[in-house]
Amino acid sequence: MRSVSLLGVTGLLPLGVVASDTQHDQPGDKSLPEQGGVLQLKKANFNRALRKHKQLLVHFYAPLSAEGPHVSAAFEGAAAELQGSEKDLAKDLNATGPPTIRLYIDGDKQNPVPCPVPQTSASILTWLKRRAGSAADIITDSQSEALEELTVVGFFKDLDQASIQVFYSAAIDLPDINFVVTQNNEVISKYGLTHDVVLLLKKSELIQAYKMTSQTSKEELIIFITVYQMEPVTEYTGETVTQILTSPVLNHALLFVNKSSADISEIYSAFKSAAEAFRLKILFVLVNVDEPRNGRLMEYFRVRDFEAPLIRLVNLTDHVSYHLPSDTLDVDTIKTFCQSYLEGKAKVKMQSEPIPEGWDKKPVKELVGMTLEKVTFNPDKTVFVLFYLPYSRESRALFPLWEELAEAFKEQEDVVVARIDASANDINMSMQRSYPSLCLFPALHAERVVVYTGNRKLKDLVKFIEKEMEKAKKERIKVSRLTGVTV
Repeated sequence: MRSVSLLGVTGLLPLGVVASDTQHDQPGDKSLPEQGGVLQLKKANFNRALRKHKQLLVHFYAPLSAEGPHVSAAFEGAAAELQGSEKDLAKDLNATGPPTIRLYIDGDKQNPVPCPVPQTSASILTWLKRRAGSAADIITDSQSEALEELTVVGFFKDLDQASIQVFYSAAIDLPDINFVVTQNNEVISKYGLTHDVVLLLKKSELIQAYKMTSQTSKEELIIFITVYQMEPVTEYTGETVTQILTSPVLNHALLFVNKSSADISEIYSAFKSAAEAFRLKILFVLVNVDEPRNGRLMEYFRVRDFEAPLIRLVNLTDHVSYHLPSDTLDVDTIKTFCQSYLEGKAKVKMQSEPIPEGWDKKPVKELVGMTLEKVTFNPDKTVFVLFYLPYSRESRALFPLWEELAEAFKEQEDVVVARIDASANDINMSMQRSYPSLCLFPALHAERVVVYTGNRKLKDLVKFIEKEMEKAKKERIKVSRLTGVTV
């Protein structure tokens, strides 16, 4: 393999290491600064580094990013083994996104070769070796028992056929995985297979087989390998986040669930069974809502722990989220939802439904995300809202009662009885209760919510409203006396 100079740019400040494959310094050349055997690049010296070194491997990273330290450690480790920023620079090189490593060849700044996100320093070295090598480097006659923990094995009848090159191209793009090619008949007969097939093995255990054809592309093979190297369901953790986000499968089904809940085994079993039916199409991910480190992900999807278990589907290209409209998470329900999503029939999870025509003309007002806070935080009205799920029997059972309640207060303009679909609208309020939830908003100059937990009978609800109205009246009088302002 040709010697390579490694450099990295952090957020972007470059790192680098110089190997023997360099051009001779020209008169007047200034030495490039190093730190720990890695070149420190800035916008002012980047072009000079390109001229000086025929091959430069450059790491662009943001120091505060989640992947930055991990990739940097792998990069610096690779630099050590081979030796035996500015923001303007990153912008100029179009490297302002996630952490990236790029190989610059013969001083060509416009056409760098991107390096796959490495797991270890060995990944970078493997990538460089495979780029400089050929398919002949991975041909072996070894038995499957000698293979590593995870190995992709290609069985090909003709070692000169185009499928070999597709296989090797996939190996270059997946440097964290061991690849071998064999024509060993004993290995082939062990699995009862013919030639021109790719196997994914773990300690000689067959995970999945993939039949290669003349039409098989590198991208198709990579999807097969990256999907089946993962379990049918992958839990979202700090160790798996990169694998999840870099998966070529862009449709993700996320199960938000409390892993300590009594029904976790039943829910997980159903989710896993559905996952088996949609391999290569949807990536299934479990998110433990009881894990504090998952808070940011839950905030992004606007999921609160008390709402679990629930399933969301999202495409990483457009980031549009879809909500499974059911409180029953069995295999058939999950599979039907996933199929409807793939067919474009699933219901989008929106921040707010459109405001329905005549929403305030009926006894029970129909609220949506856009009108919720405006209606509920009105200091001149007492507002009682039913937060419901349309697919929940318990929620639907309250609809007649809510109509009766609205009828009981129809002559009082200062009382509003309303409801909102909590599955179709984001509820940006702190209500740590499951749905259906009955919440009263007092007529005060304060954003206060009182959650009703009493009997769900008309007379009890009426008494509750009247009691809260009296309490709010006394509080307004108290505030007036203290401030001298009538409220």
